[in-house]
Amino acid sequence: MNKYLVFIIFIINLVFFNNANSKENIMILKLKTGDVKIELFPDVAPKHVERIKKLANDGLYDNVVFHRVIDGFMAQTGDVKFGNSSSNNFDLRRAGTGASDLPDLPAEFSDLPHEKGTVSMARSSDPNSANSQFFICFQQAPHLDRNYTVFGKVIEGMEHVNKIKKGDGQSGSVSDPDKIISFKSL
Repeated sequence: MNKYLVFIIFIINLVFFNNANSKENIMILKLKTGDVKIELFPDVAPKHVERIKKLANDGLYDNVVFHRVIDGFMAQTGDVKFGNSSSNNFDLRRAGTGASDLPDLPAEFSDLPHEKGTVSMARSSDPNSANSQFFICFQQAPHLDRNYTVFGKVIEGMEHVNKIKKGDGQSGSVSDPDKIISFKSL
């Protein structure tokens, strides 16, 4: 009888601690059409997850526009310098060229694929230049695999991501873009 009681207590603890741990790696991206739940992958990209959490929980992503949105590919946001529509520095023409005041991050490439709902860091041609900008894939994009740091995945609310206003042409630049209302830990 004691073996069963110990086993049940072990299982309860395992479930409780796994749920507590997983909640700290869930973020809510609030868009005008609804909430998007994103699971972060600290075991795959620890430095990128730490950066996203810090910027999000400091409120730096709030009111940042989706400056580059290419239908059938991805929606890019995260320029906290020029892309914050409530900031004095907001400049839609420069959105996509700015970053946070923190240093750039070293690449944390992995074998995780860029598929529908993948959340990955944007960067320049330098693999170690990711800072604050990120994108969400609308569908599979294998040409990005092992070239961009995947740090999370949409687990609920992809229908809201799909409704983000699309941009024009190959660049996907968006006039009158949608924005992040808020981005916070669960």
